[in-house]
Order: sequence, then C-alpha cells, then structure tokens
Amino acid sequence: QVQLVESGGGLVQAGGSLRLACAASGSIFSINVMGWYRQAPGLQRELVATITTGGSTNYADSTYYADSVKGRFTAARDSAEHTVYLQMNSLKPEDTAVYYCAADRKVRSGAIKDMDYWGKGTLVTVSS
Repeated sequence: QVQLVESGGGLVQAGGSLRLACAASGSIFSINVMGWYRQAPGLQRELVATITTGGSTNYADSTYYADSVKGRFTAARDSAEHTVYLQMNSLKPEDTAVYYCAADRKVRSGAIKDMDYWGKGTLVTVSS
C-alpha cells in the first residue's frame, strides 16, 4: 500500500504562484508513475501532469503536461524525500480546483483509470 498526502493549496491572486507537495509513504518502491490531477466544481477530474521515474540513476524522469498548464506548471520529484512537487506559476482563475496526487505501480500513461493510489486532495483557489 502507498499513502499520499497533498499540501500547499490555498488562495492566490491571478498571476501568482503556488507550490504543491505530495508526500508518499508505504511501499514507495513499487511506484513508477506519479501524477497530479485536478477537479473543478461541476467538472470531471482531469490530468494535469505526470512524472515517470527513470528506473535507475542513469535515467532522468520524464514528464508530461496537459496543454492547459504547459509552460506554467512544473512537476518534479525529490526521491530522497519521497515527495513530488507541482510548481504552479502564472495562475489563472480557471486553475481553481481541488488538486490530487496519484501513483501507479506500472509504467502507464497516467490515465485516471490506471492510477492505483490517490491522496485526498488540496484546494487551490485563484481569484481574479
């Protein structure tokens, strides 16, 4: 089992920045893909970004970003701290959502249906 706990959400003005963190514990050795997702009120949960681990120190992590956040959000992993981050810059009101962290034991695309573990989420509110 893997436990995921998100933090860092809050209220920010449009154009501002926030950094979310997701701390993983438990059987973290089994994780191959970490993802950030969000769900705005009345909308379906959507993929924001994924990090696929390189599998060894010789390979860098690979990242994927949804078009809506590309160039503004950056996902990164601190393997020593068992934590993944989502740096969010140039925030827009439409970024307002509950942000979730998830983990997949297999190397897959990060599709919501494939993720094995989920955190409880952290709320990000961007005011105009």
